[in-house]
Amino acid sequence: MAQLKNKIGTNHPSHKRKINTMLCTLIIGVLGIVMVSYSHSKNTFQQETGNIFRTKLDEYAKISSEKNPKQSNEAVNLLQEKAKYKPRVINTTDLGADPDDKQSLVRQLVSANEFDIEGLIVSTGCWRKTQSNTDMLDQIVNAYTEVYDNLTVHAEGFPSPEYLKTISIMGQLGYGMSDVGLGKDSPGSELIINAADKDDPRPIWVMGWGGMNTAAQAIWKVRETRSPEAFNIFLNKLRLFDILGQDDSGAWIAKNFPQVFYIRATGVYGWAPSDEYLDNHIQNHGPLGAEYPDRQWATEGDSPAFMHVYPNGLNDPEQIDQGGWGGRFSFAKQEGIRSMSEVKKIKEDAELLFDPYYMYGNTPEKAKAIKKWSNGYNNDFAARMDWSITSKYEEANHHPKAVLNGDKSLKVLKSSAKAGSTIELNAKGSSDPDGGELNYNWSFYDEPSSYDGSIIIQNSKSSSAKVLIPSDAVGKNIHLILEIHDHGTPNLYAYRRLIVEVQP
Repeated sequence: MAQLKNKIGTNHPSHKRKINTMLCTLIIGVLGIVMVSYSHSKNTFQQETGNIFRTKLDEYAKISSEKNPKQSNEAVNLLQEKAKYKPRVINTTDLGADPDDKQSLVRQLVSANEFDIEGLIVSTGCWRKTQSNTDMLDQIVNAYTEVYDNLTVHAEGFPSPEYLKTISIMGQLGYGMSDVGLGKDSPGSELIINAADKDDPRPIWVMGWGGMNTAAQAIWKVRETRSPEAFNIFLNKLRLFDILGQDDSGAWIAKNFPQVFYIRATGVYGWAPSDEYLDNHIQNHGPLGAEYPDRQWATEGDSPAFMHVYPNGLNDPEQIDQGGWGGRFSFAKQEGIRSMSEVKKIKEDAELLFDPYYMYGNTPEKAKAIKKWSNGYNNDFAARMDWSITSKYEEANHHPKAVLNGDKSLKVLKSSAKAGSTIELNAKGSSDPDGGELNYNWSFYDEPSSYDGSIIIQNSKSSSAKVLIPSDAVGKNIHLILEIHDHGTPNLYAYRRLIVEVQP
């Protein structure tokens, strides 16, 4: 600045006016740059909430540690731990084909604090072969806007309505593989690519509530525009979860890219709450309840997609054979899991063209693997709908936290034990944020366990239990579930899982 003054000169009044004018212009320019930078940062924050959230937590933890090197900040640690288990989710939905997509979207939005939702994409499927706008999606997000302030009273982490609007976009406008290829890029396919490219170690779960051709277009483009090494990195970030198969693009993906993690769920009927339950606990609850339509066929056929990754301590979504709110799946890939019958009607040999193709599918329990946890997920939905209509924390119930053998995280724990021994389990430290009492239940989860006998659990209804490890269980594993629930209305549940590897 001194050099600028010397160059212009400061003695003459006109020079002084020029200097003052230039200084004002410079200051305004700097402020403008700051405001533009702020606006850009704000937009980036809205688009990358999960990543920024974790970065800021890390910075805050570092500062706290420097100020108080002998003290840990438990609140920050707990928030960081929760962020680590938040799944990254992108929905592709054929809204308008069946009321169940709207139903599932209402359930997901009232539990949106549990996920990093990175895309809400309107797409097509065999029951809605063309799309033209996001009007139906926008209407539901607008209802979420009306209840957002109430939801934030009851839990942290709900995405802002403004953010959700930025990710409510169009996917493929046409049906199946006919709308995949050169010149077929869509905002939705580009969003999937950008999400996979983010510097985030977590995989991105792309959920197909309709067809999967928006994901197929993303895969097609990356294959055509990147090196084989970069393409494999992209594929490794994807987790595809397809409800019933609703176009031929899923078969194309599975055939041409067998390394892709691909679940096709067909056991998605028979687990949902009754019409009466929905009348009494969901549909009469405010703006979002009003957006939950009566069923035309089955209720919420698409919800198992995000329920599979719901971070409630019950399962690790990557370990698909463990079983959880979204069902249980086999790691033995199945050949030719066919799409819904309508796909064949549209084109007789649509999926036959890609035979053989292989996907992960449901285990024999099918929807029973979901319904096993019905009290938990039904009451979770009802309580969250209560949150949506009250701004007072004390007027609703909130989830207890389950602690297993001193571990406060949500991860599935593993341990080893000798055959014929007795192991001790405890849930000390489990708590209810509303200050109520807790009920405890320890159980043996037979289906995912490699041990196929019976298990004796002593004091299975108390906070501490003992498990007798059978002498014939050598080389097998035993899945044990801690389930707690509170005494609020409705009862809310929390879970933890311990997998015991049995040694000689």
